[in-house]
Amino acid sequence: MEVITCVEDLRRLAQRRVPRAFYDYADSGSYTESTYRANEQDLAALKLRQRVAVNVDNRSTATTLVGEVASMPVAIAPTGLTGLQWADGEILGARAAERFGIPYTLSTMSICSIEEVAAATTRPFWFQLYVMRDRDFIASLIDRAKAARCSALVLTLDLQILGQRHKDLKNGMTVPPRLTLANALDFASKPAWVYRMLRSGRRSFGNLEGHVKHASGITTLGQWTARQFDPTLSWHDVEWIKSRWGGKLILKGILDADDARLAAATGADAIIVSNHGGRQLDGAVSSIAALPAIVDAVGTQTEVLFDGGVRSGQDVLKALALGARGAMIGRAFLYGLGAMGEAGVTRTLEIIHRELDVSMALAGVRDVADVRAAEIIDRRHSRTPY
Repeated sequence: MEVITCVEDLRRLAQRRVPRAFYDYADSGSYTESTYRANEQDLAALKLRQRVAVNVDNRSTATTLVGEVASMPVAIAPTGLTGLQWADGEILGARAAERFGIPYTLSTMSICSIEEVAAATTRPFWFQLYVMRDRDFIASLIDRAKAARCSALVLTLDLQILGQRHKDLKNGMTVPPRLTLANALDFASKPAWVYRMLRSGRRSFGNLEGHVKHASGITTLGQWTARQFDPTLSWHDVEWIKSRWGGKLILKGILDADDARLAAATGADAIIVSNHGGRQLDGAVSSIAALPAIVDAVGTQTEVLFDGGVRSGQDVLKALALGARGAMIGRAFLYGLGAMGEAGVTRTLEIIHRELDVSMALAGVRDVADVRAAEIIDRRHSRTPY
């Protein structure tokens, strides 16, 4: 076993162990991928103030996220097709998050279903919802999330139309995997992945299969999904979903201060500053560049979470310093999962927690609640606009 020191180590390991089409699905952006790259680059351009001779004994990273106790200000973001990075990946990720004491978010486009994840865990998880044309199906998903005791609904607003991801087109990405010559050769070089997938048997969209109208088989499920994302999504739909759900509501995909104000006005419990990992509007600003204006726009009306480019505990710290309550990890989670399964997810969380704790200490902060007030961003040397 290689010595794993950082999330980048896990990324490289995942790249070797996961078939190319599925690794590329997770590790790609739309069009030129400029926004995908900017998410990481702009976080890296923020510099921290080193402070000395400050008592940083007995540090605490504990917090609450949308009213839930968390061991650190991190939640696992919703990621589609997680169970194709490693067999039963959603179940493994949810278990690791539960043991670590942070929220886990299950995607609508998961391989394991809501019910399967609920049966395998004891802590309520968050469920992410896409708005589709079939409102009866959306209503049924909300009801299933209620029945599974999901503690929050994460409504994604930035995927009315699917952004083009060149790698998926070139790889002939399908769900479930289509056996082509290129795929067969790739799968043959990943026998452990193939063995786990064959044992599991879960290779399609668990939340859709058996629940959607006019879907007569595996192929039509993918076609149905492509047709279903709804370009008519509006704030009226958010109001209807909020009423139907009745529980904690988180709105994901906010990148503009005006939209943040509208989102806060819905009474949402939290918003997530996100550009969908650079997978939607290529050329949009990075999430970290958008964060301060959004925090200022909503004030204390709603909780602000951050998503986009988080690969380390220092990235989490920077997001907190600019006003976020917590940060979400998507690709960092998938790297750990693809590299080592459930143990890899746990290792990802351990790495981020350790980096956050050590960086807090070196910046002179004892409690994660005090990060923003400590003004730890070095404004003289940071190159990211905020």
